[in-house]
Order: sequence, then C-alpha cells, then structure tokens
Amino acid sequence: MNDFSIKKAFHAISKFVSWIFFVILLIAAAFLLYYFVATKIYAAKGPGYEPKFSIYTIVSPSMTPNINVYDAIVNIKVDDPNKIEVGDVITFVSTSVLTPGITITHRVVGITTDDNGEICYRTKGDFNNVEDQACAKHRNVLGKVLFKIPQLGRIQFFLASKAGWLLCILIPALYIIVKDVLKILKLSDMKETTAKITEPKKKDPKKAELERKRKEELKKRLLKEELNKEKNYFVEPVVKEIDKRKKIDTKPNTEAGMKKINNINNKKKKKGKNSKKS
Repeated sequence: MNDFSIKKAFHAISKFVSWIFFVILLIAAAFLLYYFVATKIYAAKGPGYEPKFSIYTIVSPSMTPNINVYDAIVNIKVDDPNKIEVGDVITFVSTSVLTPGITITHRVVGITTDDNGEICYRTKGDFNNVEDQACAKHRNVLGKVLFKIPQLGRIQFFLASKAGWLLCILIPALYIIVKDVLKILKLSDMKETTAKITEPKKKDPKKAELERKRKEELKKRLLKEELNKEKNYFVEPVVKEIDKRKKIDTKPNTEAGMKKINNINNKKKKKGKNSKKS
C-alpha cells in the first residue's frame, strides 16, 4: 500500500513538473515567435512601422508601486490622439535632453498643444516627484497600456541568458523527448509480451517425444492392471442339484412324528399282504 502511494505521488509530481515545463516552453515560444514576426515585419515596412500591439518590460522603478520593475506591459496603438486622456499610462519615445530616444512608460497628467498646434501629453512617473522635462507628442507615442503581467520580465531576461536557455528550454525539451522515447519502448515491450502470451508455446521435440512415450507406457500399465482385476473378480458359476423330495425325519421327537411313522409302516405291511395273496 505504501509503495503504491509513493508511486502515485511520484507520478503526480512528475506530471505536474512536466506541465510546468510545458507552460514555460509555450510562453517562451510565444515570446520568441512574437519577436521574430515583429522584427520581420518591422524590417520589411521600415522604421515608420508601429505594430497594433506591443510588449515592453519595465526596467526602472519610476512607476512603482502600480507598475514594478520586471513587470511586462501590453500596449495598444492609438491612432486618434483624442482617445488618450489624463490618467492613462502611455509608452512613448522621449525627446527630453536628459533621456533622448529612450522608450518610457509614464502616466499622462495633462494635455497641451505645442507652437504648431500639435497635441502634446505632459507625463510623470507615479514614483517621481516632478513631471518629465519634455511633453510627449502624439507621433512619438507607441501605445496606451492595456494591462500588465507581473514579473514576466524576469522570465524574459532569464530565458535570454545562457543558463535560462539551458534550464528552461533545452533540459525540459530533452526531458519530454526522453520521456516519450521511454513510453514508446515500454509500449513495444508490452506488445512483445502480449504476443508471447497469445502465441502457442513451441515445445522441444525431444521433450515432446519423451512425454508421448511416458503417456503410452502409462496407458499400457493401466490396461494391464485392469485386465488383472477382471481375472481376479471372475468366478465360475456352480450349479447345485436340488433334491425336491421331502426328507423324513427318522428321529422324531414328538408324538405326531411317531404316529406318522406308524401309519407309514402299517401301509407298507398291508401292501405286502396283498401282494402275497395275489
């Protein structure tokens, strides 16, 4: 019972670990596929191309505690500048002298227009005490934040490293491959065992001949014993001749017997006299 429960627990743990590795592989594959496709599209359409959806990993604490370091954010591109309102969190390319060309994700705290009448968004990090030096123009906005995935960036950075690639992609992939190979080998062994059980067993010719002779000798011996028993049990019938004549008791012990004897003697005497006269 204990061995069975241990095997069951080990099987459950193994299955759980397999599913975790499978999910990690799926996430990694989704990220890699997305980056691969986005890079190809960006290279084909040029620098002006901006995808409808984009994913960024936060690497600074300027938006804590609402968005933390290593959180991943999903943005949607906004074509109409009037759809960005105060309180929205946007991702944009900075034009500030301090951070030129850097991608920043901050909250919109005000909306103004520049000298050319173009809408410009005043932004500020939730953790910062002051607003950003330069406002974000609509043409520099990459997207508005839809939602965040907490700490997903850690997986991204870890997978990008050699150790992460080895532990989370190569080893799980090898584990799944080895497990499948073992399953295939187990199934083949089961098929061979089933075939051996279902196939008729081939006997050794020498053993079969010895078995046949032994059975014949046993039959002969039993037949001989049966014949001997029949001889012993058979007895010739004896026919006895039964004397139907009545035997007369010559030694009577009773008066009735004496009278019968006297009567018989008297009859004999009378027969004798009659025979003399004639």
